[in-house]
Amino acid sequence: MGAARVILRDVAAGDLDVFFAHQREPAGVHMAAFTTPNPDNRREFDALWFKLQKDPAIRMKTILVQGQVAGHILSHRWHGPVEISYWLGQAFWGQGIATAALKLFLEVEKMRPLYARAAHDNIGSLRVLEKCGFVESGRDEGYAAGRKAITAEIILRLD
Repeated sequence: MGAARVILRDVAAGDLDVFFAHQREPAGVHMAAFTTPNPDNRREFDALWFKLQKDPAIRMKTILVQGQVAGHILSHRWHGPVEISYWLGQAFWGQGIATAALKLFLEVEKMRPLYARAAHDNIGSLRVLEKCGFVESGRDEGYAAGRKAITAEIILRLD
């Protein structure tokens, strides 16, 4: 999967239905680990995305593959320094889409250092981040609603 097939664009209202469906995929919830307490609650989902879209400090993009909404990527300051987060629907895993999308996003998000977090066993996401130049800078652990358990997390940094 080359970057030519992956594009980023501003989030449109119609994308939210797809993002919500992605958020409800059990495998995605498990891999992301640090999710909302109830991924099936559409009211909470809509309230969160309304808040995200109104926050000028958050840069967010929809990831498109051949015109199809594959997921989203954003930068935020939820934990202090600027971090990136992304989510792909399970049908788009393992095709190089996340790597291509992150490379495109890094052309727009110029803040450095830039951080990312991933559950310690989310090998796919950790590999994407490493391919894009992120290196491990720390570890943390906390309650992961997506797993209903304390889960180790790797913190990565891009200078």
